[in-house]
Amino acid sequence: MYDFNYVVEEGVATITLNRPDVLNALTFEIYAQLRDLMASMQYDDAVKSVVITGEGAAFCSGGDVYEIIEEMLAKDTRGHLEFCRMTGALVQNMRLLEKPIISALNGTTAGAGAVIALASDFRLMSEKARIHFLFTKVGLTGADMGAAFLLPRIVGQGRATEILMFGDKIYPADALHMGLVNRVLPPEELLPKAQEWAARLATGPTLAYGMTKRMINNEWNMDLVSAIEQEAQAQTILMMGEDHRIFFESFRDKTKPKWTGR
Repeated sequence: MYDFNYVVEEGVATITLNRPDVLNALTFEIYAQLRDLMASMQYDDAVKSVVITGEGAAFCSGGDVYEIIEEMLAKDTRGHLEFCRMTGALVQNMRLLEKPIISALNGTTAGAGAVIALASDFRLMSEKARIHFLFTKVGLTGADMGAAFLLPRIVGQGRATEILMFGDKIYPADALHMGLVNRVLPPEELLPKAQEWAARLATGPTLAYGMTKRMINNEWNMDLVSAIEQEAQAQTILMMGEDHRIFFESFRDKTKPKWTGR
């Protein structure tokens, strides 16, 4: 069905890019499949959280040089724009998915792979991984798939400018220091930690997590007064929800809450 591995177990959807011979480079088909899967998971009640990782020595090295870059050289302006809008739609759907996404960066994370990681809610990085926003290295703008929107909000305008302009590799210690990743882990601990976090999120108050992600997205371009009012309205909805009542009853009865996601 997909040109990558996709399994759902106990609320956790795991996507494993599996073209290790080309460092899990993306094809037109994989881009489209990921874009559509991210949209459809919003309505799949079996999915509570998502893990994305890669097989072999890479997370994702970006677009396949021959299957995409070479093919795109023969296309006209309209064809290029359609392709760039499709890749951007993948990131858009990831950000709009009201379920937490964890990228487990097991190795080379470059180009579009770096932006997929950027669009995730959490990034766990192997000690052997490297992140490489290499767009300018191939004669393209560093502003691709939303990178110039997302990266400054994570690492700040100054660092984002340096990263996107020079396109140099980012090593684990630097990625952690600048806040680009949440954790750096030994390779053997990476996927277990990602699955642990995903399971914790899948069994938690999922409505609260979804609203939190929605509000983080919404408030990026708000002024303070608008943000405070928006949060008041969002919190009112959650305070009237079933999970908040479950918390109170569990606290009162000294039991562990059994969240419903409502």
